[in-house]
Amino acid sequence: MKIRTALTLKNTGITAAAFLLCMLLIYLVSEQTRAKTFFRDLKSEGITKAHLFLADQVDARTMQSIYLNNKKFINEVEVAVYTTDFRMIYHDAIQNDIIKETQEMIDDILQKKEIEFHIGKYQGIGIVYPFDGKEYIVTAAAYDGYGYDNLVGLQKTLFGLFIVGLPLLFAAGYFLARVSLQPIRNIVNEAETITVSRIDRRLPVKNEGDELGELSTAFNALLDRLEISFNSQRMFVSNVSHELRTPLAALIAELDLSLQKERTAEQYRCAMQNMLQDARRMTRLIDGLLNLAKADYRKEEISMRDVRLDELLLDVRELILRAHPEYSIELLFGQEEADDDRLITVTGNPYLLNIAFSNLIENNCKYSANNSSTVQISFWDKWTVVRLSDSGIGMSEIDKQHLFTLFYRGEDDKVVEGYGIGMALSQKIIRLHGGDIAVHSERGEGTTFVVELPHV
Repeated sequence: MKIRTALTLKNTGITAAAFLLCMLLIYLVSEQTRAKTFFRDLKSEGITKAHLFLADQVDARTMQSIYLNNKKFINEVEVAVYTTDFRMIYHDAIQNDIIKETQEMIDDILQKKEIEFHIGKYQGIGIVYPFDGKEYIVTAAAYDGYGYDNLVGLQKTLFGLFIVGLPLLFAAGYFLARVSLQPIRNIVNEAETITVSRIDRRLPVKNEGDELGELSTAFNALLDRLEISFNSQRMFVSNVSHELRTPLAALIAELDLSLQKERTAEQYRCAMQNMLQDARRMTRLIDGLLNLAKADYRKEEISMRDVRLDELLLDVRELILRAHPEYSIELLFGQEEADDDRLITVTGNPYLLNIAFSNLIENNCKYSANNSSTVQISFWDKWTVVRLSDSGIGMSEIDKQHLFTLFYRGEDDKVVEGYGIGMALSQKIIRLHGGDIAVHSERGEGTTFVVELPHV
């Protein structure tokens, strides 16, 4: 069931229930008003007849005759007059005796001075009527035919209004639901035009303050993120294809050249060394891409534990020197950090942090004339700060702006071999751990990386 139909049915049901409740209240109020009015008329009629009889203005036989004659045409009020000791002195029609008074009723009337009651379909009253210094008990009863006829007419009118109003309520609810949901229909139609090839399109936002405006804004923000992701993916695939094609092409060329004719053992050894070098380049590239994929995991998907950065950096130094004995890495630890382990302990993944700091240190060594890097640990407020410096060739402003861009190679890419993955990977890992990384460099004056990580 569509939302429009569901809203129409719900709106009709709720409105119909409220409409029915209002009609019921109208009927009950009308019935209460009718009863009160008729009780008042009974009291007036009873007092009038009692006064005429007690004042001897009309004799009992005449009053009884009038009552019996009128009863054939209208719902005449039947009146009876009693003394306080329950002696009947007048009755319109003793043979009918609608009320059938009892001693208990007389006592109740004397106590309360006035009572109202129902006898089947009849209404009745009993009052104490003082006349000429004496008190009399007057009872009156009748059937409110006119009032009940009006109630029946009111019932028919209300029922007719409900039958006629229900379709009108449904039509009005359907119209309102359609008008209210039309903007959503427009959003759906616009969203259907957004495809991979037209992902730059956005939903129109007419009113940012209402719910539909918030929905369109949120959807547009999602499209912005998707567009960035698609473009990054497209660029990633393009760059990876290009980077892998180069060593593969060199490897194929070496193999083709080796198979063209017989060669000496030395020539074959040289060709195999070139092929091994190309294979290692591909391995390093693939390892970098795999590590980059791991850095894209969400924080809750990665195993985290407390890691002492001084111990981690010592392990990193050992691994780098094992692979590059010609490098020089100096670690500087302050005395105050050594006194409190918490200041140099962070919550993180040792493997990823090892990769991040390895890339930064190797970058220092590769671009430094003496292949050296100086690493210093300090702390500030809630941060553990690691500074990695070299005295190398430094960077230009353009290189600093694009340093953390994936696959970006700087102006000195011919001097040092690389793939443009390390710096982007390091930044992802540091930010994954809730930290930040900055670079300070001037051309010809070396480079300093500043890494800030929240300590425990």
